[in-house]
Amino acid sequence: MCSIIGYCGSVPDRGAFETGFARTKSRGPDDSRIVDTGSGLLGFHRLSIMGLTPSGMQPFGLDGSWAVCNGELYGFEKEREKLMSRGYSFRSDSDCEILLPMYFEYGTDMFSMLDAEFACVIFDGRTGEFIAARDPIGIRPLYYGYDAAGTVIFASEAKNLVGLAEKIMPFPPGHYYRAGRFIRYRDVAAVERVCHDDLETACAHIREKLTAGVKKRLVSDSKVGFLLSGGLDSSLVCAIAAKESSEPIRTFAIGMSEDAIDLKYARQAAEHIGSRHTEVYMTPEEVISSLEEVIYLLGTYDITTVRASMGMYLVCRAIHERTDVRVILTGEISDELFGYKYTDFAPSAAAFQEEAEKRVRELHMYDVLRADRCISVNSLEARVPFGDLDFVSYVMSLDPEMKLNRYGKGKYLLRHAFEGTDLLPDGILWREKAAFSDAVGHSMVDYLKEYAAKRFTDAEFEEKRLKYDHARPFTKESLLYREIFEKYYPGQGEMIADFWMPNRAWEGCDVDDPSARVLSNYGESGK
Repeated sequence: MCSIIGYCGSVPDRGAFETGFARTKSRGPDDSRIVDTGSGLLGFHRLSIMGLTPSGMQPFGLDGSWAVCNGELYGFEKEREKLMSRGYSFRSDSDCEILLPMYFEYGTDMFSMLDAEFACVIFDGRTGEFIAARDPIGIRPLYYGYDAAGTVIFASEAKNLVGLAEKIMPFPPGHYYRAGRFIRYRDVAAVERVCHDDLETACAHIREKLTAGVKKRLVSDSKVGFLLSGGLDSSLVCAIAAKESSEPIRTFAIGMSEDAIDLKYARQAAEHIGSRHTEVYMTPEEVISSLEEVIYLLGTYDITTVRASMGMYLVCRAIHERTDVRVILTGEISDELFGYKYTDFAPSAAAFQEEAEKRVRELHMYDVLRADRCISVNSLEARVPFGDLDFVSYVMSLDPEMKLNRYGKGKYLLRHAFEGTDLLPDGILWREKAAFSDAVGHSMVDYLKEYAAKRFTDAEFEEKRLKYDHARPFTKESLLYREIFEKYYPGQGEMIADFWMPNRAWEGCDVDDPSARVLSNYGESGK
C-alpha cells in the first residue's frame, strides 16, 4: 500500500497538513515526499512494490503537471509501450508512471480504461485544476472533505483529514471528481444485459476469470503471501496461486488457541496445495487490548467489520514482524457476488440481485475497508482477486435465478466451477462457510460482547445510544465501538452508511447480531 494526499488550493496551516498526512506513514514507510504544485500540495508515502528503485518515487511530474496514485495497474506494460510509440519516455518501472501520459492522451476517459485497483489525484498544470478518481469497487481507499475556506482535500484515509476538513466522507467508487462534481465513469454492480449462460458454461467462465484474476495479482517485485482461513474463498485463491507458482507459496492463518474453527481446515488446505504454512494464535487479552487501536485504524464502528478485523489485524502484524512478505492476497468479495448465509432467505431472484448490487456498491465501507486497513497499517499491500473487474462484471451479469441457493449448498456456482480439478480437497471445496469473526474462535466474539456488557449499565446504554441519530447503536457492543470511534473521528459517523447486517426486511433475517451463527440455517458452519 501507499498513502496519498492532495490539498487542492491554498494551505492555511502547513504544519497541520503534515501532521495529518503523517498519520498514515505506515501505509508507505519506505519514502515520503510532498510537492508544491503552485496551486496546492500533493503528498506521497511510498511502499515499494513495483519498480523498487528511487526513480519510482511519486509524485510523478510531467510538463508542469503532477500525479499521485495508490494503485496497482494490471497490464500496464502494454499501455506504456503504446505511449512510448507516441513519444513519451519513462524513468522508472512503476506502473503508476503511465497515469499522466494517459491523462494527456485521453483525459478523464482514461479512468474507464484502467484494469486497476487505484485511487489518484492529478494536478493539470495546463489548466490549474485538480482531478481525483477511485476504482469501481473502492478497493483502494480515498476520502474527501472541505476546509473552512471551501477548499477540497483528498486523502487515503479519514484520519489524514481529521482537523483539516469539517466533514469527512468516502470518495464514491467508480467516480472521478472535477470542477466540484463527482462524475460516475463505471458502476460495476449495474447489469446492462443479463447473461443466460447455462450452468456448465457459466462455471467454466467463473473458473477461467478467477484464475486470471489471481495470476495477474501474483506479479510483484516484492514477496507475496496469502491469508488462508480454510474457508472456500481464501482456499481457492491460495490453490490457484500454488498451481501457478514455481515455488511453494506462503500461507498464514490465525485463531484463538482454544476453539478456532478454521485453523484445522487451513492446515488441511495448506497440506493439499503444498504451501509453507504459518499458524498464528491470539489470546483473549490481545483481542481486548487491541480493540481501541483496531477501531482507530479502521475508522469505523460497524460491528461486523470490527469483529472480523481483530484476527486479520493480528495475523498481518505477525507477517510484518516475522517475514519479508510485502504483498498479501485475500478472499474478500466472494460473499457479495455468490451469496452468504442470509441470502438463502432472499424472497426472489430479483431481491437477491438487488441485495448483491447494494452490497457491491457499499463494500468499500465494510469488508474491503477491513482488508485494506488491517493489511496496510502493517506496511503490506492487499490484493483482492475476487474483486477483479472482469470477474465481478461477469458474475453480477449472470441470471440471478442461477445464483439462488437451489442446490442445498451456498455458493454452488463457485464450488462447481472447481469441482473435479483437484485444486482443493472435497472437504474444503464443499465445506459450509463460517463467518471469519466466528471462525477464528467463537469465544473471540463472546469475549468482545462480554467486555462491552460490563462497560455500560442498562440505563447508561439507553441514555448514551440516543446521542446518535445516524446508525444508532442497538446493542452494548455497538455502543462501545461507536464511543471509541467518536473519540478519534468526532462527528464523522456518516462516513459509514449503516451497520453491515442481514436484510431485516427478509423473513428469518430480522436479527440483532450480524453473525451468521444466529441464523436458522447456520447448521454445520461452526464445526
